[in-house]
Amino acid sequence: MNRQETTDPTALASARLAIEAVRPVVDAGRFAAKAVAGWPTPIEADIFADGHEVLGAMALVTVPGRREVTQVSLRHDVNDRWVGSHAFDAVGSARITITAWRDIFGTWARDTAKKIAAGQSVDVELIEARAILKATKAKGDDLTALRELRQAAKGPGAADALTSDDTRRLMARIGPRANLTQSPDYPIWVDREAAAFSAWYELFPRSMGQPGTHGTFRDVEGHLGYVTDLGFDTLYFPPIHPIGSTNRKGRNNTLTAGPDDVGSPYAIGSKDGGHMAVHPELGTLDDFDHLVDAARKQGLDIALDIALNASPDHPWVKEHPEWFEWRPDGSIAYAENPPKKYEDIVNFRYYLDDGAPNLPFWRAVLDMFRFWADHGVLCFRVDNPHTKPFPFWEWLIAEMRADHPDAIFLAEAFTRPKVMKRLAKLGYNQSYSYFTWRNTKAELTDYLEELTQQDCRDYMRVNFFVNTPDINPIPLQSSGRPGFRTRAILAAGLAGNWGLYSGFEFCEGAPMPGKEEYLDSEKYELRHRDPDAPDNIKDDIRLINRIRRENVAMKDMRNLRFVPAHDDRVLSWLRHDEASGNAIFFHVLLDPHSAAEFGFEVPLWNFGLPAEASIEVQDMVQGNSFTWHGRDHRLTLDPQTRPYAIWKLIPPGADR
Repeated sequence: MNRQETTDPTALASARLAIEAVRPVVDAGRFAAKAVAGWPTPIEADIFADGHEVLGAMALVTVPGRREVTQVSLRHDVNDRWVGSHAFDAVGSARITITAWRDIFGTWARDTAKKIAAGQSVDVELIEARAILKATKAKGDDLTALRELRQAAKGPGAADALTSDDTRRLMARIGPRANLTQSPDYPIWVDREAAAFSAWYELFPRSMGQPGTHGTFRDVEGHLGYVTDLGFDTLYFPPIHPIGSTNRKGRNNTLTAGPDDVGSPYAIGSKDGGHMAVHPELGTLDDFDHLVDAARKQGLDIALDIALNASPDHPWVKEHPEWFEWRPDGSIAYAENPPKKYEDIVNFRYYLDDGAPNLPFWRAVLDMFRFWADHGVLCFRVDNPHTKPFPFWEWLIAEMRADHPDAIFLAEAFTRPKVMKRLAKLGYNQSYSYFTWRNTKAELTDYLEELTQQDCRDYMRVNFFVNTPDINPIPLQSSGRPGFRTRAILAAGLAGNWGLYSGFEFCEGAPMPGKEEYLDSEKYELRHRDPDAPDNIKDDIRLINRIRRENVAMKDMRNLRFVPAHDDRVLSWLRHDEASGNAIFFHVLLDPHSAAEFGFEVPLWNFGLPAEASIEVQDMVQGNSFTWHGRDHRLTLDPQTRPYAIWKLIPPGADR
């Protein structure tokens, strides 16, 4: 008895191939994966089918506004995993689609070659091959080669001609493809290199004047050479806007400010303006433009801290009271993070009472970002983005990218892991991280393997800041100069992006008792430092930034692999760029108080070398070269002399 079918068998029959676990894909395509212009982007998928036929696969890369489709060949790796890579040539949005098929000629060639090897007749198979060739279409040089192959298929050496490597390569390109199957198309966002590989230096412009005087943008210009000499490429300022006087904070966050207290730069807004104005004591907008231009000429990007905070004196409070949160008693709502209170800051309002977005305010913030982009700033460190709505950031970053695709957003969100990752998915190009609180070998290994080998590697790029004006890491409070050297090499050697807040190079670590804060916080006072103060670690910073610049292996942190060092106080890792062969090998002593003599393994396996092989080595610290014979060696690191070693490995046949 016939009954109505519940499923269309014809539709099901067309999908004989399975395409699964595509990479890079974020949340099934809900968000864009991240790539870097000019860097190879891995493209992978699980591709398989019933039966034993030979399969073929490729990725189709499209860019909005371009007609051409780039075909990226995928090759079978292991366990039905197909792999390839593509280097995007420009910043902006792109999409990838995986397509796979049954390779009719490839299956014929494989099976026929087996029969020939077994001495069996292939007369019928040659008839099949001629039919396949007749049905094949081609253009240009491939058509010429196809016509020659059709002739050869009729001659006495037909079997050899049809199963040759040249024929297989030709037919892999132009041969008929059965059961052609495509994945959905998935979004990719392509950044400029600075989004994934950069070195940030943070300073307060107001501290750049002579002792006892408020610094200016012109004073900062005089400091640019210092920053570039250390090897940094991004110079980052805390907020540079007018500072309110209502409830202004005094030194070390006291509630009562004296007449000479400069206040927190995060209490933004006064009679002199708000988020699109500069503090009068720093100079004018023209002075700021001059600074941005001078920095660019020295190879520095200027990054601004965008803090969506307002002083009660902000012009918007009177002009747009509906943009702020108000308490039931009619008073404005001050910012709180219980038990912390920020008496000098009031809260913005992102949604209205009916749940609708406060769109005029959203658009005002977007205008503010565009304003600074028009003044040459394309790097934005955003303060506490996790306390603002996710839809707000997704909308704002998309709108900014429409006009400024090379803008870089750094999320200052020390919060729960899933929240940090969501911000990265929404479009933040860089993210602060838990590096500050990862100190042991096990902690660092687990965290870095998560960042470089788990799914977040395709959308979350960390920036390893060693300190911030808000965070004086507890391990640095008692580790002395060795601890500062160690953390600098760890941050810059492990991550693509790293940064420090000025004072770190002078090993400043005096804490507020019992807290992860500085005893005298520059957030509330002017700080004047001697750039040549003794016992600094400027040479270490110059060294690691030079190594980063000169070695392509240091760019993409996803190439990081940990290597056995037989002491829990020593972290050892390799950064290896397979395309160029460039390889940098690190040992870092995590104990700032005592030396370690330990055994370690040279990662010969990473170059396909046996355990007894030899490899050339260049000491990146001392500059001398030598040869390591075999896998197992010993080393001593002393925190009082140098708590790290950095080697360039040169396998046989590689360039030095």
